Amino acid sequence: MFDDFGGFLTTLIAGLPGIVIAMVVHEYAHARVADALGDYTPRMQGRLTLNPAAHVDLLGLAMLFIVHFGWAKPVQINPMNFSNPRRDDILVSLAGPASNLLTAFIALIVLVLMAKFNFPFSDGVLVVFRMIIIYNINFAIFNMLPIPPLDGSHILKQLLPYELSRQYEVLEQYSFIFLLIILMTPILSYVFVPLQQFIFGIFNAIVGLIL
Repeated sequence: MFDDFGGFLTTLIAGLPGIVIAMVVHEYAHARVADALGDYTPRMQGRLTLNPAAHVDLLGLAMLFIVHFGWAKPVQINPMNFSNPRRDDILVSLAGPASNLLTAFIALIVLVLMAKFNFPFSDGVLVVFRMIIIYNINFAIFNMLPIPPLDGSHILKQLLPYELSRQYEVLEQYSFIFLLIILMTPILSYVFVPLQQFIFGIFNAIVGLIL
């Protein structure tokens, strides 16, 4: 029992930086892009910061460790402030997952550089960097699922014709049920594993070219 608790505690400590970084950069990217496109709602709500206190939801953070499903404080936007609401909503939605992928890629480059130049680091540091990479990739993949209120649903809704978009919005009331289904069944593994391998493959190819 104590061994299990020790393993959980180790995972908690090693994974905490990765989870917090994934949440913060994701929400900050949403806020920054919305602000750049003319919606100052995130600015007025104090979301244009990398301070974790502005973005991390403590309950959502705890749930990530307990059931591997959690959430950050969502950035509120007003599409009416955009010059092109459909296009700009897509850009804001893409910003979060894109920032997670960029963060994972940067962490991978730092890890490779430390190994290449024999920078002394412990196994603990290696695990922390790996968790930063994994959590950010997973955060990007998960948020691109077309299930309300995830980013993927915003993108799909804006790409659909108006009537289909309105019908799609009706599904939002069932979003919690959909999320429970994919979390309690192996469905998600069929999505995550191939996409993780694909993304890692691209990252490794790029790193191999530039380093």
